[in-house]
Amino acid sequence: MAFWRSKKKKEDDALGQKSAAAGEVSEKQPTSQPETDSGESRDANSTPTIQATRNESTAKAAGPDPEPKPSSGGLFSKMRGALSKTRQALSTDIRDLFKAEGTLVDDDFLKELFSRLIRTDMGVASAEAIRDDVATRLRARVVSLEEVLETITQQTQTMLAQESTGIQYTDSGPTVILVVGVNGSGKTTSIGKLANHLHQSGRKVVLGAGDTFRAAAVEQLTVWAGRIGCEIVTGKPEADPASVAYQTVDRALAIGADIAIIDTAGRLQTQVNLMQQLEKIRRVVEKKIDTAPHEVLLVLDATAGQNAISQAQGFSDAAGCTGIVLAKLDGSAKGGVILPIREKFQLPVKFVGLGEGVDDIAAFDAAAFAKALFAQ
Repeated sequence: MAFWRSKKKKEDDALGQKSAAAGEVSEKQPTSQPETDSGESRDANSTPTIQATRNESTAKAAGPDPEPKPSSGGLFSKMRGALSKTRQALSTDIRDLFKAEGTLVDDDFLKELFSRLIRTDMGVASAEAIRDDVATRLRARVVSLEEVLETITQQTQTMLAQESTGIQYTDSGPTVILVVGVNGSGKTTSIGKLANHLHQSGRKVVLGAGDTFRAAAVEQLTVWAGRIGCEIVTGKPEADPASVAYQTVDRALAIGADIAIIDTAGRLQTQVNLMQQLEKIRRVVEKKIDTAPHEVLLVLDATAGQNAISQAQGFSDAAGCTGIVLAKLDGSAKGGVILPIREKFQLPVKFVGLGEGVDDIAAFDAAAFAKALFAQ
């Protein structure tokens, strides 16, 4: 196993450019070899490489998460921007139902409202719940657009309410987070943003490039590690992902890291052999920390709409997901899909992707999301 230490943290202006290591430590350090399920030791050629891109002189000490600095526009502003496509579609559709002097809330109005809510991919059950709440509050009244939107916003906020959106940290040792999802869901990018979010809040992070079958994923995650300034564990191409996961947790323990985030290969929920591979990864990391993994985050592509529901079902059953990261929210007019996901699976939405920048991720906030979805 080779250890690399950068002498100076280099800022990458482009995500496609790799960070360069400044020097090599000549002494190779021994590493334990986890056993496979059959009891045989891994091939030495599959030993993962640990690349350290932290600048130790400027690294933040681990400790409880301080409140992250708010962006200049605030969370609501960022949510509003990310939901612009969904919001504009909704606003246009609903506004067309109103006359200048107001509109009577009757059966015809409620039927039209329902059909327009459905277009955001929020699903039948969620659209019915919102329609019925409008009927209960406003039926037989002549109302303005603002009154209806306020009612819809309140009901949406209630439907999205959840007890906690934060990472559930372990009491001692590193918190191990597995990240799963289908190919193209935005998984690797979401890991980079999440790692940066946690690093900026004062946590010491180690990344594990467990998607060993896709070289681009390893390269992309290595670039993210360089930009953030954290260590990354990588394996040989097509190496056993479980061995990378094992060594990632091993390294996190060795350096006293707070967080180990492990990428996994993208897969369809119907690919039984690959879903079984996730089970193996879980067993292997549990050998290092008996309570790990502490979080299994499912990355869903907001642009997938209702297809995201079947993805959530398959992964939730096979991987024991504990939360959702809703990615690409800014590129979709189907932001309403978050409602049936919450209603059907009762999985908390922990983070949402709000854009393409390194800082464009935020802990989910039901009130801000609902207000941004229906803001004028």
